[in-house]
Amino acid sequence: MEVGMPALIELKGVTKVYKMGKREVHALRGLDLTIDHLEYVAITGPSGSGKSTLLNIIGMLDLPTDGKYYLDGAEVSEFGDAQLAAMRNRKVGFIFQTFNLLPRTTALGNVELPLIYAGLGWKERRRKAENVLETVGLADRMHHKPNELSGGQRQRVAIARALVTEPDIVLADEPTGNLDSQTGDEIMHLLDDLSSKGHVIILVTHEASVAEHARRTVHILDGSIASDIIKHKG
Repeated sequence: MEVGMPALIELKGVTKVYKMGKREVHALRGLDLTIDHLEYVAITGPSGSGKSTLLNIIGMLDLPTDGKYYLDGAEVSEFGDAQLAAMRNRKVGFIFQTFNLLPRTTALGNVELPLIYAGLGWKERRRKAENVLETVGLADRMHHKPNELSGGQRQRVAIARALVTEPDIVLADEPTGNLDSQTGDEIMHLLDDLSSKGHVIILVTHEASVAEHARRTVHILDGSIASDIIKHKG
């Protein structure tokens, strides 16, 4: 990172409290985290530790109860709804464990969706969606619907959809959770390749073998960072 440039992601004292009836659940407790350009980060921790809440805040799907979140130096809490939606579409690609594909829409149609929201014309949408499906190895499956695809192929469609807007950040929540080990390895090698091409990859996982792919592991426990370890590869 150049001197004077802001971090890509900076969380300062971030707290998230959910109200469940009369009870308050503290998902995050005064969490500080900085992630720079080109990083590949795994967020680990037991169920209920706050790791998915953290990912949702980074992806602007949720806002902190307290504390500050800066994205490229801009304070996210100051964005209006339209600006938040535009930033999500432009800066962040999401990959979910359950794929979140539209069942009656082809792979190509699913991948085109973020480009529709971005206002691109039909020809440009089609070109970009076809190119990214080829990149993830689905050139011969782009006109198939999700129920005509294997789990691994569906996750590749989800990855293509995450990449089609050329985001700076790719967020993956348990990206191999619904896959067999061999298919999971293929998906992780695809994420490794994306990292090598300059995307920031932030993934949530409870699997040590998946976290091992990242160069940095942030372990969350009871809503706080218990450890933050950077591996020096190469």
